[in-house]
Amino acid sequence: MSTARHFASPAEALGYALTLHQNGRHAECGAVCRAILAVQPDHHGASFLLGVTAFALGRAEESQRCLALTIALKPDLADACFNLALLLRRRGRLAEAAALQARAVRLAPGLADAGPVIALGAMLRESGRPTASRAVLRRAAALAPDDAEAWRESGHALRDAGEPGAAATAYGRAYRLDPGRTESLGDQLHAALSHCDWAGYDDLCREMLAVIDSGRGIALPLLTLMIDTGPARQDRAARHFHRAVVQPLALPQAAVPAAPPPGGGRLTVAYLSADFHEHATAYLAAELFELHDRNRFRVVACSYGPDDGSPMRRRLKAAFDAFHDIRGCDAEAVRALFAAEGVHILVDLKGYTRHVRFDLLARRLAPVQVAYLGYPGTLGGDGVDYVIGDRFVTPPEHQPHYRERLAILPHSYQVNDRRRPLDAPVPDRAACGLPPDGFVFCAFNAPFKITPSLFGLWMRVLARVPGSVLWLQQPGGDGADNLRREAARRGVDPGRLVFAPHRPQAGHLARYRLADLFLDSFPYTGHTTVSDALWMGLPVVTRMGDTFASRVAAGLLNAAGLPETVTASFDGYEALAVRLAGDPATLAGYRRRLDAGRATAPLFDSPRFTRHLESAYRTMWDRHAAGLPPESFTVPPL
Repeated sequence: MSTARHFASPAEALGYALTLHQNGRHAECGAVCRAILAVQPDHHGASFLLGVTAFALGRAEESQRCLALTIALKPDLADACFNLALLLRRRGRLAEAAALQARAVRLAPGLADAGPVIALGAMLRESGRPTASRAVLRRAAALAPDDAEAWRESGHALRDAGEPGAAATAYGRAYRLDPGRTESLGDQLHAALSHCDWAGYDDLCREMLAVIDSGRGIALPLLTLMIDTGPARQDRAARHFHRAVVQPLALPQAAVPAAPPPGGGRLTVAYLSADFHEHATAYLAAELFELHDRNRFRVVACSYGPDDGSPMRRRLKAAFDAFHDIRGCDAEAVRALFAAEGVHILVDLKGYTRHVRFDLLARRLAPVQVAYLGYPGTLGGDGVDYVIGDRFVTPPEHQPHYRERLAILPHSYQVNDRRRPLDAPVPDRAACGLPPDGFVFCAFNAPFKITPSLFGLWMRVLARVPGSVLWLQQPGGDGADNLRREAARRGVDPGRLVFAPHRPQAGHLARYRLADLFLDSFPYTGHTTVSDALWMGLPVVTRMGDTFASRVAAGLLNAAGLPETVTASFDGYEALAVRLAGDPATLAGYRRRLDAGRATAPLFDSPRFTRHLESAYRTMWDRHAAGLPPESFTVPPL
């Protein structure tokens, strides 16, 4: 055979190619492998090494073809199955990846470590098979009881299976085995909060704050919003997370295609999310996509979440000019799609929330990139140019704590859907487990937003309002028992806690009609839940803090025309809740104001909100087209 060098045989050439690969000379290695295959097309060793080399060079399509060819030539080559499974996992083809990984594990029964088995468990979980995942990960933990990753993945599987208590235990063991993997600490805290187990809350919070302050590890950004942190700490945690987790996925980085429209022409805006289905984000934003001015904007959806076949999914697909399901597309394929669509502005609706694709956050997919709605804080990197806020959640003086520039909307940053169900039949109190009379405090925010100090405040309110009950969202696992126990510890009859199971949106909203006053969470205040309460005419008491997440409800109340129920401290919050419980006339007045506000309040004026948001997009694009860097700005009200 003939190549740049002369080899006596394909085997000798392959040995040389392997040396090149091991020394990082991947392009040269690939050239030798192609020369071997030109002479001997069925050489599985050359096709395998070419697949691995192409992967190292970021050539996903070529890598996938070569690895698939290798498996066809040599079906019992476990390494080829392992590598192709890894590639398919990264491309979002999770079911295929899990099947290949399972095949590889069967082909290599004498594995020296539990890594491949752990990876199989993770792939099964990601493909929606938590029961199978748990079984595989039990095997991994038995193979390597001191492997922190086996326990962390076990925690993920238990979390997804609805067992937050067992998940917290697994995360705790993972952290003890490898304290350097501080992500496990955040996972443990979130799992504990999800079932309202506060036994180690103070210690976990102190340790997380120490991680942020020292920079010795990763603090999961979303978790930093749930504990006592300020804007500077949240920024520090997000910047470290971006450097450690997101930024490494940025290479290889292709140039962003130029996509200038004619002066004043239509802008193409692409919305990127995993939540285009029955989800809180969709409940808020569905009408926005329908209301965009098609003479000035073309709107595209790129969805990497599940297609649940729901009415909301069908509504969203009809709302966009183009709807792309990008599950199974890697970052370069998505970049090519954006180029083909001529996208000018990318709007990411996820941020650092569950199911986010970090490979997409790491890339420059459009000339202008914007963070909106899904994550209340900074992402800590340079890839996103702007974050959409308002004068409450992102006042100008907070700019030093954001890598993004602030685009400040009038009234509220949060869009709302006027087609939210309003007239579903109201259930009777008995059907909801409520007593026939007595004041009903409602706190339907996610259980992980409840902190011990907040719960203590609620219990003091119950103690001061005889005959009242607190109506809560049903927590996961044994969370209800934990909360009843905490109530008893604080001298409150546990029977005064009532739990609301999950219901479809219309039935859930109808339940708000039975409540008398909504008690908000803190420091992660209500977002969709507070808008839901206000839409249904239920007054909300909140406390305003100094971070985006702790100021959302305050902004919503101002935009709904009810600023009187915003407080600045827990003492003020408690006093107001107790006073309103004894003042039915004031509460009735608030209800009338909210009912009238559905037609007039800025919070629910979706057409006006859409024009404000479009004005922000046009300002962003005009700066870009003029060759100017992103800069903070405030959108003037219409």
